[in-house]
Amino acid sequence: MSPNGLVEPSRPTAAEVEAELAEHVRTLAGPDATPRPEQLAAVTAVVAERRRTLLVARTGFGKSAVYFSATRMLRDRGWGPTIVVSPLLALMRDQVAAATRLGLAAFTINSSNLNDWDEIEDRIAQDQVDLLLIAPERLANPGFRERVFGLMLSRPFALVCDEAHCISDWGHDFRPDYLRLRSVIDELPAWAPVLATTATANQRVTDDVATQLGADTLALRTTLDRESLHCSVVELGSDAERLAWLADNLDGLPGSGIIYTLTVDQATATAEWLVSQGHRVAAYSGSTAPEDREQLEDRLRRNELKALVATSALGMGYDKPDLAFCVHLGLPPTPVAYYQQIGRAGRAIDRAVVVALPRPVEDERIWRWFDSVSLPSEAICNEVLAQLSESSAMSLTRLEANVNMGRSRLTTLLSILDVQGAIRKVKGGWVRSSNAWQYDSELAERLRALRSEEAEQMRRYVDLPGCRLRYLRELLDDAGADDCGRCDRCGDGPGFVPPSPARAAEAQALLRGADIGIEPRRQWAPGLDEPKGRLAPEVQAQWGRALARLGDGGWDPIVADLLDGTTREVPADLVQAIVGILKRWDWAARPTWIAALPSRRNATLIDAIAAEIGRLGKLPVFHPFVHDVAGAGFQSEQANSAFQLANVWGRLSIDSAGMPDAEARRGPVLLVDDSADSRWTLTVAAHLLATSGSGAVLPFVLRAR
Repeated sequence: MSPNGLVEPSRPTAAEVEAELAEHVRTLAGPDATPRPEQLAAVTAVVAERRRTLLVARTGFGKSAVYFSATRMLRDRGWGPTIVVSPLLALMRDQVAAATRLGLAAFTINSSNLNDWDEIEDRIAQDQVDLLLIAPERLANPGFRERVFGLMLSRPFALVCDEAHCISDWGHDFRPDYLRLRSVIDELPAWAPVLATTATANQRVTDDVATQLGADTLALRTTLDRESLHCSVVELGSDAERLAWLADNLDGLPGSGIIYTLTVDQATATAEWLVSQGHRVAAYSGSTAPEDREQLEDRLRRNELKALVATSALGMGYDKPDLAFCVHLGLPPTPVAYYQQIGRAGRAIDRAVVVALPRPVEDERIWRWFDSVSLPSEAICNEVLAQLSESSAMSLTRLEANVNMGRSRLTTLLSILDVQGAIRKVKGGWVRSSNAWQYDSELAERLRALRSEEAEQMRRYVDLPGCRLRYLRELLDDAGADDCGRCDRCGDGPGFVPPSPARAAEAQALLRGADIGIEPRRQWAPGLDEPKGRLAPEVQAQWGRALARLGDGGWDPIVADLLDGTTREVPADLVQAIVGILKRWDWAARPTWIAALPSRRNATLIDAIAAEIGRLGKLPVFHPFVHDVAGAGFQSEQANSAFQLANVWGRLSIDSAGMPDAEARRGPVLLVDDSADSRWTLTVAAHLLATSGSGAVLPFVLRAR
């Protein structure tokens, strides 16, 4: 009997498990399907031996069949439902649909079905649920844990952690709320089955996850080879050539597939380009509405689309067995992440094409950004803790005003500190706990070194002299790794068509011809005492325009060189591009004067740009602003709106000597700046101009983030 008063149910024999698994696999995969040896070993360990088990097997191996079958066997013997902790909505949707083939009543509780939660919890209470899939963040909710886990602990049940690499500090998709599984596991009887599965774990991550499951965890690893994958790298000099390559080669790729990008903007722009070239594609990212995501996933499954152009939001758990190609427009920062994504392809077909189109400069910039936000420093952790007391709750909004972190990163850090017992979430926000807490400097340094090593491994993948798949498998500690005989290093190469110069020129024109809008801010940053509330419409900036977007592959490389001083002369074609934007601008009233903001990156650049616009447009140029930069950081160094606004408010002011006379200033003004990292500089500048008697303020910047 366990501490909860539960009596261990009788166990099936190994022979019974083998026979039932064989039947279940035929039901799930077809009349000729037979269980893999590792599937049998895992189900036997979970159901007959009641061991805590970790299964590391490639994507498409059939890991879900292991816990589907185990659940069926346990439910047939009077057990309660199996709880599956799963990280992504796409994965949950696929699992719910697949489980029904084995007659399992599967339900999910996550952020997309709030209205169904009460009904599902009632079904659990009435023992009408066989399989319950939950997001790890549900474990952070005390009410959910009390209601659902309190009920579950009154009966025997199994626990499954899918995509278990997310548990590990070393994992590429580390999710802090997964760490709460440790306390859940500690509450279970020793005989309660616990299964963890993942396709993307090297030996270091495997050991870490196994340790967290328990000292006697059985770790099963299979080969990570995927005999259908044919890997290649195509190196091109610009984004225009890469887009042209996609347009020229997409129809020649087999079936349908995924084109991965590193950013939402890149996914959107690439999809728009390919649609303009007559291809059936659509963009998919974390910004895509949940209902649209499901529709797009289904359209790709039905081959109504040639490809989804997607960020990593379309990753773990998306199941299309005949996905025939995977193209990366820019590479992720780790080999594990790359292998996980290319594992979407070739699950149930003989040949799948995998192509990497690296963007060396842009990739490095994005990798550095990922690295900067992934691991909080000791100083920032202590700063967060210093803001909290044991007696008075502080809201997330108020914390943002006092700690220089973005909301997503701050929320993640709060989850980590909560799991580690340093803080507690209460009504109204967060409080400091009475527990002692110390920053793990040694672990942080090892993680930083690991991230650096992984980035170097991705650089080496591009110029690799030997087999590409072997290289990736060896980095994942696959003991059976050998030359694949299929990649562009092992064979004769895939014979792709080089990008046509005409199409590359068209792509370049598109990249450099987009009118990028800058939406005005209408609300002061929350959490500050002053200023606060809404901006009155008469002192807001109007919709603005930007020449380039950070990392866009069009004008951005030229703008970057201008801002850092690498290029000193403003190119004539860049000026003409600015003129084109101004000519196309659908402003209600044309500007009558120009106000130049002082640039801290390149003191003479904006003056030169403003002067040239003024000369061509026959507009007077004024320099009305004084910027007190003593002790100020750059806007790009401020991580949230409160800090970004505070970095400008009070530092930027109007010098009346630099303004036109009262009559002239009433006309609309073109406000020229180097970049719009946060839009707070433009917001404050527009507010100052408007309150000084100007007409409508029309911002123009060289680069928007």
